[in-house]
Amino acid sequence: MEFHPQPRPGTAKPWAFPAPDRGALDNGLTVLRCHRPGQQVVAVEIFLAAPLEAEPEGLDGVATIMARALSEGTDKHSAEEFAAELERCGATLDAHADHPGVRISLEVPVSRLAKALGLVAEALRAPAFADSEVERLVRNRLDEIPHEIANPSRRAAMQLSKELFPATSRMSRPRQGTEDTVARIDASAVRAFYEAHVRPATATAVVVGDLTGVDLDAVLADTLGAWTGDMAEPRPVPPVTADDTGRVVIVDRPGAVQTQLLIGRIGPDRHDRVWPAQVLGTYCLGGTLTSRLDRVLREEKGYTYGVRAFGQVLRSGPEGNGAAMLAISGSVDTPHTGPALDDLWKVLRTLAAEGLTDAERETAVQNLVGVAPLKYETAAAVAGTLADQVEQHLPDDYQAQMYARLAETGTVEATAAVVSAFPTDRLVTVLVGDAAQIKEPVEALGIGEVTVVTG
Repeated sequence: MEFHPQPRPGTAKPWAFPAPDRGALDNGLTVLRCHRPGQQVVAVEIFLAAPLEAEPEGLDGVATIMARALSEGTDKHSAEEFAAELERCGATLDAHADHPGVRISLEVPVSRLAKALGLVAEALRAPAFADSEVERLVRNRLDEIPHEIANPSRRAAMQLSKELFPATSRMSRPRQGTEDTVARIDASAVRAFYEAHVRPATATAVVVGDLTGVDLDAVLADTLGAWTGDMAEPRPVPPVTADDTGRVVIVDRPGAVQTQLLIGRIGPDRHDRVWPAQVLGTYCLGGTLTSRLDRVLREEKGYTYGVRAFGQVLRSGPEGNGAAMLAISGSVDTPHTGPALDDLWKVLRTLAAEGLTDAERETAVQNLVGVAPLKYETAAAVAGTLADQVEQHLPDDYQAQMYARLAETGTVEATAAVVSAFPTDRLVTVLVGDAAQIKEPVEALGIGEVTVVTG
């Protein structure tokens, strides 16, 4: 029997987050391109500077309806024809609205990139916004809202935003609108929002994939380059204000067998120099199954299937005047709601008193930095992160520098950042569960005034 030589590993190659090339089309559209050999499915992300705070008063959700309506017919294709053309390209197209603006995501085989980009350009240049299609999208959105309210995690997120931000702030209200505001949206409102905020001069397109043999300049010029629009005055960015006075709000769900926990406060802009250390420290606290919160609440006590700590960017500005949501989330069985919260606060107090260990810091660095090449295997993952950097006004090399900073961050620095992120006396706790069973044991903890709301 002939045995083949055992394969031997090659020399490891250094990895860095891909660096894009930046340029602009004649119509003012900013373009970031990133050649990724072997990625035959190209990912395109288009960011439109149409933020939620620009929605007219009483029309929360119009940005979401507009984003969904962009692919529901144009001046050349009906909604059905547009969908059929996309399908012929083998493409997927999605759009959603968030606080910074609207994102359009396209994935398509590179051989059909020109055709698919032509359809996207058509949707941006001349969307139909037909009355019947907008009415259908509004009905669909109204059907979604009761399901979101019934979902404990979604309901907790809504309540936390309402608690943290003043009622006048768009951040205090559901991103996709309420039943009252969505019901007021019609085609004329969608058209007005589009005309006021969607234009190439304030948009950015990110293109990632194997661009071998593709004359991307010509493709872009023939598609997105044909989109025209005037310039726009920069929108004033209001400051983010929040009230994170320590308190507890119970959203009453009589008979619930579990309690949904969401504990949060407002954190710094992503431009803040503390961000890398905060990411590292938060990961040690609750970023994985081996983190402190899971070791205690899941492994030792068996209260939960998992608890996570995270930081979510809400808005990030070049002047550093944005904000992030710092939060701990999970669910526990109803009888153990009080003990679980008690142990969670003990974890935070112990962390403040004793700090992280070097072993925790090392494991977190390995997990965050070591898996990065796998995390960005696809063109869509790279394009998504580059688009995040665009909407958060970050430099093109931010993610690459972020990994270097994570590796350089020491245990003491990570400890200081996570303790500052989650001070035990400045956390707003939202519990979605049976108030009759959990209110008294939660009050006994002394972690803040307890109030109960319905719904």
